[in-house]
Amino acid sequence: MSLDRHCLETFGVCDRHPVNARTPRQSVTLSAENPPLAWYVCALPHPWDWTKNAHLAFEYDEGHHWEGPALVPDLQVTLDNARPITGWGEHSIPATARRRSQFLYRTCRNWQFAWWLRLYRGAPVAPPRPPEPPAGNPDQLTLM
Repeated sequence: MSLDRHCLETFGVCDRHPVNARTPRQSVTLSAENPPLAWYVCALPHPWDWTKNAHLAFEYDEGHHWEGPALVPDLQVTLDNARPITGWGEHSIPATARRRSQFLYRTCRNWQFAWWLRLYRGAPVAPPRPPEPPAGNPDQLTLM
């Protein structure tokens, strides 16, 4: 997890399960073997409008069943063997967080949940990415 990034890049490696935006009911099965601290769904509407993005954080809980909304009206989710994680939001970002005052970070629900995971579940923070080399410069070193 990288707290120097927002949106999908906050979580680093993301699994993108194939879903069809035109299909009203779909199922996605996630492996319960070696579960992560949490799963996080961020679904973008068509046409795109960031205020209508669907967000749902949940964790493995064998035998638990839950049905409810994913932070947007009319998007119902059913979880089997998992429970939603609630109570996170902009208030989860510490006042001392480096990018808290930046609108794109502060309002990013992925980033808000990443801070919650860091503070309440001890999620490790990845080291910051090295700076990108300037465009158009030749390679300095090539290893083969």
